[in-house]
Amino acid sequence: MSIPKEGVKAPQFTLVSSSGKEVSLKDYAKKSRVVLYFYPKDDTPGCTVEACGFRDGIKKIEKQGAVVLGVSPDPVKTHNKFIEKFKLPFLLLADEEKTVCKAYGVWVKKSMYGREYMGVARTTFIIGKDGKIEKIYEKVKPAEHTQEVLEFLTANA
Repeated sequence: MSIPKEGVKAPQFTLVSSSGKEVSLKDYAKKSRVVLYFYPKDDTPGCTVEACGFRDGIKKIEKQGAVVLGVSPDPVKTHNKFIEKFKLPFLLLADEEKTVCKAYGVWVKKSMYGREYMGVARTTFIIGKDGKIEKIYEKVKPAEHTQEVLEFLTANA
């Protein structure tokens, strides 16, 4: 599937979170904006930089009326180790079947060292209280990402 466009309704989902409870996008409807970020794998270099950036900026993000949800194909057990190790103050969602990754068009063919494989394209969606996609960040650079998300949230409060 291709990536949904800005301005359209975000694909609905329900996934098991690192808290052990199911989390649905509709849980946040009319309450808060959602910074939904897709990342390849827990506790890997780029993913750690990105997650820690969101951790360090969480107070400012929440001040803008948004919550952060991370999604990867890793299981809850791996998410919990990642959260514990880096003291991440937000939920990580386990998309082991990759249904949400596919619905958002981020489960793609990648290549490394000439070898092709399927994986998650690091992508972030900012979803408004109305459930529509306000902004999409593709080919995210982990070190700068939290700042660009914060700038968008602040400018479009």
